[in-house]
Amino acid sequence: GHPKGLYVLFATEMWERFNFYGMRALLALFMTQALLFNKAFSSNLYGSYISLIYLSPLVGGYIADRYWGNKRSIVVGGLVMAVGELILFACGSLYDSSRDLSIILFYSGLGFMIAGNGFFKPNISSLVGQLYPDNDSRKDAAYTIFYMGINIGGMAGPFICGLVGNTGNPADFKWAFL
Repeated sequence: GHPKGLYVLFATEMWERFNFYGMRALLALFMTQALLFNKAFSSNLYGSYISLIYLSPLVGGYIADRYWGNKRSIVVGGLVMAVGELILFACGSLYDSSRDLSIILFYSGLGFMIAGNGFFKPNISSLVGQLYPDNDSRKDAAYTIFYMGINIGGMAGPFICGLVGNTGNPADFKWAFL
């Protein structure tokens, strides 16, 4: 009895969380094992990345509210994050042959992930509520279904990305980014 859009949002958010938590699980390992950053720098960079991931929705939400709207912001954010993951895949493919280019790609990929998340994350949750009239009793159940997608993606991402990316060979990290 729910609109079809709920299941699209469920799947979209599930795969975004799969991507986020899967990549996040291997990020510090990639920095220390492939890019050869020291552990202190890697930890600081990881913390900075996560901080910006959680701060960027303030900007993305403002732009969506004032200019773009939720749907456009979600599409733009998703596409920008996909480009970010492709850049990180290229970084993981080139780290041993061109370290300088790989580091530039790494920072660029993280920047794309931060920007995309800023547009995507604050808007997809609010779009769930917009699928229903104000006093619709199905709205609570819809958020429960939606958050099940977040939990499934958050659980499966680190597990599967860890299997394909953390094999002991730093060249395999790229598969987790892809």
